[in-house]
Order: sequence, then C-alpha cells, then structure tokens
Amino acid sequence: MARKPRRVLIIGLVFLAVGVAFGGFFWWQQAKAPLTDSGQVKNFVIKKGESLDSVARRLKREGFLRNALAFKIWVQAKNSADKIQAGSFKLSPDFDFEKLFSSLTHGKHDVWVTFPEGWRREEFALELIRQGFEIDLADWIRETAGLEGYLFPDTYLFPQNYSQGEILGKLRDTFSEKITSGLKTDLAQSRFSLTETVILGSLIEREVNIDQDRPIVAGILIKRWQNDWPLEIDATVQYAKVENFLAIIEFEDLLEVYRSIEWWPGNIDQKDLKIDSPYNTRLYKNLPPGPICNPGLASIKAVLDYRETPYWFYLSDSQGRTHYAEDLAEHNANVAKYLR
Repeated sequence: MARKPRRVLIIGLVFLAVGVAFGGFFWWQQAKAPLTDSGQVKNFVIKKGESLDSVARRLKREGFLRNALAFKIWVQAKNSADKIQAGSFKLSPDFDFEKLFSSLTHGKHDVWVTFPEGWRREEFALELIRQGFEIDLADWIRETAGLEGYLFPDTYLFPQNYSQGEILGKLRDTFSEKITSGLKTDLAQSRFSLTETVILGSLIEREVNIDQDRPIVAGILIKRWQNDWPLEIDATVQYAKVENFLAIIEFEDLLEVYRSIEWWPGNIDQKDLKIDSPYNTRLYKNLPPGPICNPGLASIKAVLDYRETPYWFYLSDSQGRTHYAEDLAEHNANVAKYLR
C-alpha cells in the first residue's frame, strides 16, 4: 500500500516538470517575439564600452524588448556579446531577437570620431578622411580659416552621410555649448577676452599634460605676457615652422602632402627658433595672433582659474612632469638635471 503514494508523487513530479517545461517554452517564445507590428522605426545609440547588460536593459526601457534578461541569455548563448557595436542604429519594436541582434551587429549607420585635445584643424580633416567622410581638404582649409581653437576636441557620433558643413557646424556648436555658454559666467568675470582666453588655452594644451599643472603654467605665461616678457614656447615654434612650410610648397596632391607632414615636429634647432613669424614666441613678445591648436575644456578653465606663484620658468621632463623655477639660475639647473 505504501507504493501508491510514491507513484502519485512521481506522477505529480512528472506533471510539474512538464508544466515548467511548457511554461518556460511559452515564456521564451513570448520573450523572443516582437513587441508590435507597427512598422515604427526609432533611433538607438550604444555608447563605447557599454556592457551587454546595459544595452539589454535600455532596449527594454526604450520599447524594443519584452524581456531584457531573455535577450541577454540569447546573445550569450550565441557567444556573440562582443559583436554588438557602438554607434547609432535604426531599430523597431517589430524586430524579433534575430533581427534585433543583426541590426546591432551590422546595421550601424553612424561613426564615432575622436579628435584629441591639442590637434590642429588639418589633423581634424585627416581623421575624418580616415574614417571615410568626404572631405575636400582645400575647401576645409578655406572654411576653417579663423576657426583654429574654436573646433571643440571631443568624441562625436556623426552620421555617415554628414556633409563637411554639417560636421563643422557640430564642432562649432559644441565649442559654443562647452565654452561660450558653458563658461559664460567665468568668461564674463575674467580679465581676458574670449580670443585671448582661447589663445592662452591653446598654448597650455600643447605645453602641459597634467591637469594640476595647467593653472600654474597658465599663471606663468600670463605673468610673462603682462610684464612684457617673451613667452618662449616651443609649441609656437613648431606651429610657425609648419605654417611656413605650408606657405612655400606647391601642392600637387594636398592629401598626400598632409599625410606626410609632422604637424608637431619634435626636432627644433637654432634656425627654427629664428623663424620670422608672429607665432614664434621665442622671437616676438606678446601673444601669438591666434590659437595654435584646438584646446580642451581643462586648458580653457586653467586660463580662467590661473594660479599666481613666484615662478617665472617651467619645463617638462621626458616623463611629462613639470618642474618650476623662480629665476634663471634655478631654471638652468633644472635644464641640466632633467633635460640633459
């Protein structure tokens, strides 16, 4: 008689297992199914380095998935999480898992482009060309005349069909957003004009690598400038050297020439120090007539929040560390210690 309860228990467990299996299958099929058949298409952006978990949760939150966990499991089962790209995608709630995954791995229609702080406008153009955008170099140089320093360096997501004008517009708009508007109060309270601030920021950008040193070096340069000292910045000599080269050579293939140029030449000799250019702060006092590069936010802020110190001199060693001096004798000792 004891066997009957055992048989009932086994039968019960079998029915339970079948129920769980059918329930799981039903849940899985529902989770994989499209949300709608509306035909609606919306934009979805995946950031660089974003995890599968984050992507799945946002897909659910933005109305492309029924179940984020199910999609995550499905992608992991395919061992394909690393195939999902950063970028901008056109997706629809009508997509099942297969079509959604295919869109996220093959359907990217925008391109991430990074412009580092301290680049010249020509370097921006070369990077855009490398990324596949249609850039007319001669036209770019004409359109960006007077815009050196005002093309904000950052990482941008550009549609692949963006025109040169649209890209320039985005770079200028971002400068306005981050600097002109973003630092409006600081600029209004500053002793310097926007032009002077951007010029000084461009010098700081090329001279200093460590953020904590930027306000100190800014203070040194401002003190030299206001006391009629030459700024003596090697980066301005580098800029002047390239500008002089571009002014005298004959261009047959502009792209080929630009690709061969060392935009920030490391070897500066005595002849270079005497280049007759208003940008050469080794030769001429005062600020250069314009920015020498496109500075980032930290360098602009360093000018607005410059620090007053007893220092008149500084140098950067081979490790990028900055060493300061109050007089020429101390500076020469630093040169002998750190640069020879």
